[in-house]
Amino acid sequence: MADSTERRTTAVLLAAGAGTRLGRGAKALLPFRGRTLVEVLAGVLFDGGCREVVIVLGADMAKVRDATDLTPYTVIENPDWHSGMGSSFRLGIAAAAADDHVLIALVDQPGLTKETVARVLAAHRPGRVTAAAYRGPDGTLRRGHPLLLDVALRAEAAESATGDAGARLFLQAHPELIDLVDCSDQSGGEDLDTPDQLRLLG
Repeated sequence: MADSTERRTTAVLLAAGAGTRLGRGAKALLPFRGRTLVEVLAGVLFDGGCREVVIVLGADMAKVRDATDLTPYTVIENPDWHSGMGSSFRLGIAAAAADDHVLIALVDQPGLTKETVARVLAAHRPGRVTAAAYRGPDGTLRRGHPLLLDVALRAEAAESATGDAGARLFLQAHPELIDLVDCSDQSGGEDLDTPDQLRLLG
């Protein structure tokens, strides 16, 4: 990383949602590249350079544990997952090593690559938020995930998380802290939310 090799990064993979709009059950269990989406994306985060991966589960927790091998990672269960992403965001950050930056990733982004992860890690500067960004149809660069929170900012970001808002309220309050990293050559940064987007699984 750009600031110091003494500062390392823990990835937090938010995988607690029920996938209601998609109608296929927990997104973590969607088949992807011969495994499940949660297994593949956790591996991508680790291979991209994160020291540790914390996975936050919620909906269908027992089913996810039975159907996956997540033993290389730290798995956190969020019994309050139905309250929205905010509770999972807070739990994930709390589970990361206290001296680590935190890289937030979403389980419903199958386009995530280890190159994107490595690029965000390499671009990070002290005291900043570093976010992957993707160009929309109009050519505008739009902030997406993964999102790297500097160790000095993670507590404030966690405190602001509520309901379905993870880092959103914190980022809206501090736009001057955000550095965008163009990752459009890797993917479109799309979320897998509706049945027509199942094409993202290839």
